Amino acid sequence: MKKTSGNSSSGSTPTGRTQAVRVKTAKRRSVSSARWLERQLNDPYVAEAKKRGFRSRAAFKLLQLDEKFHFLKKGQRIVDLGAAPGGWTQIAVDRAKPGPAGSGGAVVVGIDLLEVQPVPGATIIQMDFLHPDAPARLKQLLGGPADIVMSDMAANTTGHAPTDHLRIMGLAETAYQFAAEVLSPGGVFLCKLFQGGAEKTLLDALKRDFATVRHAKPAASRQDSSETYVVALGFRGRAEQEPGAEEA
Repeated sequence: MKKTSGNSSSGSTPTGRTQAVRVKTAKRRSVSSARWLERQLNDPYVAEAKKRGFRSRAAFKLLQLDEKFHFLKKGQRIVDLGAAPGGWTQIAVDRAKPGPAGSGGAVVVGIDLLEVQPVPGATIIQMDFLHPDAPARLKQLLGGPADIVMSDMAANTTGHAPTDHLRIMGLAETAYQFAAEVLSPGGVFLCKLFQGGAEKTLLDALKRDFATVRHAKPAASRQDSSETYVVALGFRGRAEQEPGAEEA
């Protein structure tokens, strides 16, 4: 990753202090918009992301998860599902250090339904991950087994909490189906979940297929958010269900 002034992924917490900013409700600004803007202006991770040249505050979530579990390393092949706006991709490139295209070694590939501005050192495609052709395209770009598949994907919300949770879990389960096809032995699967009671099927599969499965809520996650992350380490291969066995 090309460094801009002050840009460094060496730390996972904001530095310095900023004075609190209050935002008044204007004629063309709703109360909810004013609250959102005030939260952004007073968020230390937003300020630190700008200082370091990160695309988003979400970069600190990945930094903090890696600080805890130590899974990002030089020379890895990494897939970033739901890459927009590119904060996680920036960190992946900084840690994996890919060489020139076609040189072998580390590879960082991202995909998102939204357009993502290029991240030097990574290949990012604009495509719906749920499109039937998406897995094959990602595999082609990887050029070999992946060391890490990470997903910060979230479905568009409907406002109906149970429905939204099921949609998010559907994305997470699809992400793991892909990960199970491309991960090398010992590989890592990292995925965002939202607490809501429908995670059991996915967690059972991860506990079966990985040596270690942990939950974590990084400090950079907003306290009022129900998001959490599952980190599955030490991929053993996808275990096939025995004939006649009932679904979990």
